[in-house]
Amino acid sequence: MALVPLQYTFGSIWHRRGATLLAVLSIAATVAVLAGMLCLQQGFLRVQTQGGRTDLAVFMRPGANSEGESAFDKVRAQIVLKETPELATDDNGAPLASAEMFLAVSLPKADGGKTNVPMRGVQPMTFAIHGDDLKIIEGRNFTPGTDEVIVGAATQGRIANCNVDDELEVNMTKFRVVGVFQARGSHNSEIWGDVDRMRQALKFEHYNRIIGVLKPGVTAKQVHDRLIVHPRAPAKVVDEKTYLESQTGMLSGMLGVMGGFLAFLMGIGAIFTGTNAMLSLVASRTHEIGILLATGFRPWAIFVSFLLEAALLGLGGGIVGCILVLPLNGMQTGTTNFETFTDIAFAFQFTPTVLVTALVTALLLGVIGGAFPAFRASRLTPTQALRRS
Repeated sequence: MALVPLQYTFGSIWHRRGATLLAVLSIAATVAVLAGMLCLQQGFLRVQTQGGRTDLAVFMRPGANSEGESAFDKVRAQIVLKETPELATDDNGAPLASAEMFLAVSLPKADGGKTNVPMRGVQPMTFAIHGDDLKIIEGRNFTPGTDEVIVGAATQGRIANCNVDDELEVNMTKFRVVGVFQARGSHNSEIWGDVDRMRQALKFEHYNRIIGVLKPGVTAKQVHDRLIVHPRAPAKVVDEKTYLESQTGMLSGMLGVMGGFLAFLMGIGAIFTGTNAMLSLVASRTHEIGILLATGFRPWAIFVSFLLEAALLGLGGGIVGCILVLPLNGMQTGTTNFETFTDIAFAFQFTPTVLVTALVTALLLGVIGGAFPAFRASRLTPTQALRRS
């Protein structure tokens, strides 16, 4: 037996606009919360993993999961820098590698309070390694060996004293801001200066990590397998892409769980609202149901018709929820990266993943909320339905 015509389903949605709008808005609110949290998650993931390179190796202490946990003394750092044949070289034959220091420093925020800001000490070779991925967009680069720093573009407006010619006081040492740089990923939230001057000012005796460009055909795993058992300078080696992905787990997971939890709580309300709306529609359409059954439509066709109507309401709520969240796309925000306990700035990202997840969730909410009313409508007999009219 044929299904109930689609014109009947769409006509019912239009003629009962009040109940339809209530169901759509309740689902839209749930979807908007979920999509908003997913936009945060996607923005964080994008800024953390943006442009991660597989030809750039990150050297850390064996057992370290992040550069903050890693340490190389000067001797071990020099061994890695000068005795790693897998590293590419520049035109002068010098290894394309750099020892870096990384430390979270408490600095005042532009809008009050304090936050941990990542400060990175770098060697001149760092800039050759990053190449065109790092550009000075205001001012100039710092002079090696001086108390000058450059700040990531994302720190401006968020961290106090991060404009050109400002002074940042760190551990009784005043660093002069001479430039602003634009770089890949989370580097935009960092402050960079000469590694040796920063180590002296911050009373830091070691380097945290070494980065180096690998020769063509060489993988980080090959270098790791050799250096992890090195007798004088053992090191854990991963490529930059893998390293950056490993730093997203905690915050990304927390945002996902939080969004799912809030969506679950609000989804329960949306399901009850949808169920009540559909039950009201069934009660007001018993005469129509009776006529459909009397004219030969089977109960399962009635069930499918009402379930389709509920699914359309859910899909409509999903679309409205996504439209509500869409203006957030690109909006700058920031939070603490719990892997490094430092402030990181990023933007909301409304990605295809967010869109698909939001619409599928809305569709499920509509179907779940409409399942019982649809079943109830399909259980009516023609005589029962016509008698209730």
